[in-house]
Amino acid sequence: MANVTLEGVRKNFGATEVIRGVDLTIEDGEFVVFVGPSGCGKSTLLRLIAGLEDLTGGDVLIGDRNVSGEAPADRGIAMVFQSYALYPHMTVRQNMGFGLKLAKTDKAEVDRRVNAAAEVLTITDLLDRKPKQLSGGQRQRVAIGRAIVREPQVFLFDEPLSNLDAALRVRMRYEFARLHGELKTTMIYVTHDQVEAMTLADRIVVLSAGRIEQVGAPMDLYEHPDNLFVAGFIGSPRMNFLTAEVVEASAGGAMVRTAAGEALTVAVDAARAKPGDPVTLGVRPEHLTLTGGDNALTARADFVETLGHATYAYLAHDAAADGITCQLPGDVRPKAGEALTVHVPRAQAHLFDADGQAFQRLA
Repeated sequence: MANVTLEGVRKNFGATEVIRGVDLTIEDGEFVVFVGPSGCGKSTLLRLIAGLEDLTGGDVLIGDRNVSGEAPADRGIAMVFQSYALYPHMTVRQNMGFGLKLAKTDKAEVDRRVNAAAEVLTITDLLDRKPKQLSGGQRQRVAIGRAIVREPQVFLFDEPLSNLDAALRVRMRYEFARLHGELKTTMIYVTHDQVEAMTLADRIVVLSAGRIEQVGAPMDLYEHPDNLFVAGFIGSPRMNFLTAEVVEASAGGAMVRTAAGEALTVAVDAARAKPGDPVTLGVRPEHLTLTGGDNALTARADFVETLGHATYAYLAHDAAADGITCQLPGDVRPKAGEALTVHVPRAQAHLFDADGQAFQRLA
C-alpha cells in the first residue's frame, strides 16, 4: 500500500489546458473518489496518475517515489476501466492470470493469486467459464480480479459501473465497499455519479474545469459546501437556489429578501456582508417543509411526482430560475397548480455571495 501525492499537476492538449495545477495528497489505504461533470478532467487526472498520459507540469508521487517519468507497468498500480476488455476465448481463470503469465510469474504463484482473488470476489465457481457465460456484474468482478492479482500499491477505477443497469450498480457499490474493507489498499475511483461518490468515498474530490473545488468527507461536502458549484453538485435532488439580496447581516446571522419580495433569515456568519449585497439562498429539497411557522415562501406546484416513499413537488417561484424542488413524505400529495407555503429552516439553509463563495453556517 502507498499514499499518492500530486504536486502542481498540469496537463495541456495543445493550447487547451485541461488540468490546472492540482495539488492533492491521498493517504495510504484511503478510498478517494474524483467526481464532477463531463469534461471536468477527472479521468484525465486518473490517467496522469497511471502514466497513461504525459504530464505537462508537476509531479506524481506514489509512496516516497516520484513516478512522473516511469512507465505505467513500473508504478505499482492496477487500473480497471469502464470496459471489461476480457478475452472472449479465455476462461475467467486465464483472463485473471494472463498479465502474470506475460510477466513470466511462476505458475504456482499465478494459481495462488487467482484463487485468492476469486475468493475475495466470490467468483470461485466461475473460474472455468468464458466471458459470454457471465452477467455484466460477473464480468466486472473478473476485470477487478485481473487487477487484484497484480497485488498493486494503488487501485485506479475509471467509471467501472457505467455499463451496468441501475439495480446492478447498487449491488456493485456494496461490492466495492466490501472489497476496500478486505484489501485495505489505496483506491482512487472516478465517477460522474455523485451517489456513488457519497456512498463509497472516505473523501470526495470535486473537480470543475480542471481544478479542485473542494475536498472532504461526503457529509462535510453535503452539509458545508464551499461554493455554489459544490452545493449544486453534491446532493440528489440538487440544492435549490433563489436570487436574493441582503437586508441585515452580522456574525450571528443574516436576513435576505428574495427576488419575489419574501424576507427570510439564515443562520450563517454574514459579518463580511452588507445590506444590498446580491446573494444566493440555497436550501435542499429534503429540508423544505409545508409546516413550521414563519421563514416561508409561497410557490405554485407545477408538477408532482408520487413515488410511494416520497413525494417530489416541483414549484414555480420568481426567485428561482430553475424552480424549487420540495421533497415531502409519501402520504403528502399536493395537486398541480396548488399554491403552497414552503418553510425554510434557518439552520439548514445556505447563503452564497456574489462570487458564489459560501458564508459559514452557524449550525
